[in-house]
Amino acid sequence: MSRYAAPLGDRPSGEDDIAAPTAGASAPQGRPVGRGASRGVVLGAAVVLLVGVGAPADAAAGEPMVSSATVNSGRDVIVGITHDVAFPVTVGGSDDSGLSFVDVDLKGPHGGFYTTDAFCESATACTTVFTVNAHPAPGSDDPVDLANANAGTWSVDALADANDGASVLAPRVGSFSLKRAAQLTVNASPEPVTKGARITVTGKLVRANWDTYRYAGYTGRTVHLQFRPKDSSTYTTVAAVKTSSTGTLRTTVNAVKDGYWRWNFAGTTTTGPAKATGDYVDVRP
Repeated sequence: MSRYAAPLGDRPSGEDDIAAPTAGASAPQGRPVGRGASRGVVLGAAVVLLVGVGAPADAAAGEPMVSSATVNSGRDVIVGITHDVAFPVTVGGSDDSGLSFVDVDLKGPHGGFYTTDAFCESATACTTVFTVNAHPAPGSDDPVDLANANAGTWSVDALADANDGASVLAPRVGSFSLKRAAQLTVNASPEPVTKGARITVTGKLVRANWDTYRYAGYTGRTVHLQFRPKDSSTYTTVAAVKTSSTGTLRTTVNAVKDGYWRWNFAGTTTTGPAKATGDYVDVRP
């Protein structure tokens, strides 16, 4: 279990947060060890873009090394406003005696920070799980984790211990994207419609607001209108429309054949993608 923590500079050096369990035991459950002045937190949605780093070319033989950090199996971490989101972080590395334990810190924009640790499942891989959310704790209106300012690119630091007692710190061994969830609606009308007539397709793009625990309209974003014929499984883009000041969408197109209309939003650096469920329109001769 991940835990919110003060930045590394505010944490006592050499202090063990958790007693080590016996070999083969599950990772210890984390606990809060500090809170910053702001409600900023952590975690961390998403895509996950990972950047591996190797051991220095002149590293002495037998020293431990951390070579990679894989977050959420390479996908973005995307968080809404109602559910916790859990995702794994796997640290890869090596040592003559094998890796035994890893401490992982996630660092994000505006003071976002999360930390947790785990025993290694093999001599070369150590996986821990972070849990994040952007909704109030049950029975409370206090923020639990994320603020809007924390969305964006996060980095991964890893401190790995080897079975022989040696350890290695790998700062910024990986990175990933933590994003606010988005949602799209669509409505195509009239239906049924005469072939060649105009139909109006409307919709709305909203995204999670981690400050208010609501979904709000996403302004000025390009969203693609797509069409899929009734006898096809493939959508084709037919128009690009920008959302209004409230996130709404509206355009008109010619009715050519029976099929499904939907809006498709590709996402941004802070907001995840979204696709509306296709709205079927019956086109009659």
